[in-house]
Amino acid sequence: MKKTTQKEANLGQDPVGSLLFRLALPSILAQLINVLYNMVDRMYIGHIPEVGANALTGVGVCMPVIMCISAFAALVSMGGAPRASIMMGKGDQEQAEKIMGNCAAMLCGIAVILTVLFLLFGRDVLLMFGASDATISYAWAYMQIYSCGTIFVQLALGLNAFINTQGFSKIGMMTVTIGAVCNIILDPIFIFGLHMGVRGAALATILSQGVSCVWILKFLLGKKTILRLKRSNMKLQKEIVLPCVALGIAPFIMQFTESVLNVCFNTSLLKYGGDVAVGAMTILTSVMQFSMLPLQGLSQGAQPIISFNYGAGNIDRVKKAFRLLLKCSMIFTSVMWLSCMLFPQMYVGMFTADPQLAQFTRWALRIYMAVSLLFGIQIACQQTFIALGNAKVSVFLALLRKVLLLIPLIYILPHFIRNQTMAVFLAEPLADAIAVSTTGTLFFREYRKLDKTWND
Repeated sequence: MKKTTQKEANLGQDPVGSLLFRLALPSILAQLINVLYNMVDRMYIGHIPEVGANALTGVGVCMPVIMCISAFAALVSMGGAPRASIMMGKGDQEQAEKIMGNCAAMLCGIAVILTVLFLLFGRDVLLMFGASDATISYAWAYMQIYSCGTIFVQLALGLNAFINTQGFSKIGMMTVTIGAVCNIILDPIFIFGLHMGVRGAALATILSQGVSCVWILKFLLGKKTILRLKRSNMKLQKEIVLPCVALGIAPFIMQFTESVLNVCFNTSLLKYGGDVAVGAMTILTSVMQFSMLPLQGLSQGAQPIISFNYGAGNIDRVKKAFRLLLKCSMIFTSVMWLSCMLFPQMYVGMFTADPQLAQFTRWALRIYMAVSLLFGIQIACQQTFIALGNAKVSVFLALLRKVLLLIPLIYILPHFIRNQTMAVFLAEPLADAIAVSTTGTLFFREYRKLDKTWND
């Protein structure tokens, strides 16, 4: 292990501080670049002459479906990668490779099922998700093409986690960078040059994901990887699949409920504020993604350190990695919150030049992001539970914020606040405040118990 990984990181011996930044920086850059897959599409689409506002709203309605596809990739990868890392820490590389092979097979099977379902029922689903007569044509045009690339999305998102968990964070970053650069180049060519509109944006995205997918497979089938993808390990085994799915349920719930949540926001906002409010939500979702994905990059950098050393019994390194993760997450969320409060126009201007939509979104952004400075606590604690293999607590925390708090508040608050559109946006900061308080309290209570047990 030491000889193989010394080019990038020795998870068991390198200083935790420098190790976290070496692993997290490429992961953060990868996450920021990954935002470009969707954000660049929306930036270009929002500036299409004459129809930009409706086209942007239509593509925004597709976001729950896209999040759903990503959620299934997270179910497999975020459950399998930490378990593979723990096995590597125990010195069981053969079992780690079996985990990766089974996860690759699951990703392929899920991709086929999702593609068929979305192509058959996608239009009806989009109408349920908040598309109106003015926006359904744009939403369905985008989704038809995007659905055909589901296999690329599943493999690119799912298998890249197994590259990062081995300590090859730079390779993982290159995976995302290559795809994002392709997307940035192809978007204007297809959207404006070939006059394909939203169809061009979708085609650019899936082709870019296809390039990333080829890059990943080339690496995992090659000689530089520690865990090699083998056909013999792709036969599904219950004793391997079930523990991975159990651990992956928490990140799956986090992303899948994000899809459900987006539907709840869109349908409520369409009722109270019309297409302008739904268009604003598309922009708010993009800003929230921008603020969340760097945090996920930090946690992805910390996950191999925490999981590997937990498996190896190096508890001091586990605690050091968590404390540093928490500190860095809080610094980032504080800076992000301040910029949203002071300069909302900086974010809104990236997506639209429509005066009515821009004015509405600036107002909504300050409400929606009001408590986001505390979200570093939520991510650091919740992702550490996952890295330690604690599936039950992770599932509860994933359900708490969105399912138990946010979704009910979206429908309850408009009955008590006169400005019903504002009430829908207020559901986000209120749910965040309660969830962060609960998560922090629960984590540090469990952390003290674990610390006492480890010392004993």
